[in-house]
Order: sequence, then structure tokens, then C-alpha cells
Amino acid sequence: MSIEKFSIEKVLSVHRWTNTLFSFTMTRPAHFKFTAGQFARIGLKVGDDLVVRAYSVVSSPFDETLEFFSIVVPDGAFTSNLQHLKVGDELYLEKIPYGFLTLARYQLPLPQDLWLLATGTGLAPFISMLQDFETWSKYKKINLVYSVRTASELAYVDRIQEIAEQFGEGHTGFKFIPIITRDPHAALHDRLPILIENGELEKAADLHFNVETTHVMLCGNPQMVDDTKAALKARGLTMNRRGEGNIAVENYW
Repeated sequence: MSIEKFSIEKVLSVHRWTNTLFSFTMTRPAHFKFTAGQFARIGLKVGDDLVVRAYSVVSSPFDETLEFFSIVVPDGAFTSNLQHLKVGDELYLEKIPYGFLTLARYQLPLPQDLWLLATGTGLAPFISMLQDFETWSKYKKINLVYSVRTASELAYVDRIQEIAEQFGEGHTGFKFIPIITRDPHAALHDRLPILIENGELEKAADLHFNVETTHVMLCGNPQMVDDTKAALKARGLTMNRRGEGNIAVENYW
């Protein structure tokens, strides 16, 4: 991989949510322009090798810095080293963004109801989208659904509230719906596909999936994405292709 494709950036802050979840910010070069929902390719020197991974951007496209949300993969060549980040460390940033998990991909149906369904660090692109005023002006209803295993893994909860107040001022159709799968006392504790199949997710949102009005975005672990796509298709929703359809996912590989 050519090193010329990357700029060298500095780590500005590190926040550790749990032992396995952390976020960090880094300098943003003037040339790095992206659309909310896109991802960056970040490199880390491990010995003589440059190890690169894809990370969705948490930041607003208008922020002066870049923020990312990461999980620690045991024995992972990248995150086992990345987890030791500290302020002032250097990271490599590929000079162009990637990805098509953006609201611009939707042409039909026209914007009305937006469902953002995430597990784990899949929350990142949706935080970015919610920091874009266009998202709030386009959609009458916005449901951010975040599924985690334990309550301690519910990252960004306060930030989500702040974003809704700042960017969605006067918007009455936003709901944040947490799911805690290992807490039987949580209001919602089944996996996303089950909550779609049994209607509990729609009940919590007070909104039904509708092929004529619904846009659904999925980001998280591949098994969740596959199973949730199947559950949504069973409800009559279709994959978004060439601008038409309800369901959009990202392909990082």
C-alpha cells in the first residue's frame, strides 16, 4: 500500500467507554471532505508494517476534527495496538473517504420516515448524520435504534440528547430507542430481527414500517445486518439499489 495515499494526523483526545469500547479524535486535514455516513481508512504502524482499517466517521461533516468509535478485538492486529492510543500519537489517514451509506442514495420513496438501526460501533455513521441539519429538515420521523449487550455499552447517550436539542430544535418526530439484549428487565431486550418480527420495535417507536414511506439504514455486526435485512424484507421492504428501495447497508470490504 502506497504511503503517499495517507496524511499523518495527531490524536487529540481519547475517551474510554468500557474496557472494549473507546472513541478518539484526531486532526482533520483541510483536504479531507466527506458526507455524513461515509467512512475513513485509518492506518497504524505495527513494526515496519502499516495496518489499515475502515472506520465510520462520528463527526459532523462541518467539524474541524475527526472522531471515530472503536471496539477492541482480542488479538486483533489493529485494535490491540490502537487501544493504547494517547494524546499526541500519530495515525495515518487515507486522503479520500469511502462509502455509500448516505442519505443522498435515497431517491424513492421520498424522505419521510428514517430508521437508523445500529449495534456496537455501528452507531458512528448515524451520529454523523444527526449532526447535519439536512437530516432533520428532510424527515418527519427519525428513530435511532441502538442495540447493545449491557447498559454500560450504551455509548454517546448524553451526546445524542445534546445533538437532538441542537440540530433538531423544534423537531417533534425524533426517538432514541435503546435495546439491551442481556438485561431481561430492559424495555427492549431481544435481538433486532426478533423485535421487527414480533412488532415490538414498531410499538416502541409508535410507527410502522411502510414500503411507501420508510427509509432504513443498518450498521453493525454482519450477522445482525443479514438477519435484520431478512426480517425487513419479510415485512415487504426492499433493498435500496440505484436510488430506489427502503433498506441501505454499508460494505466496508
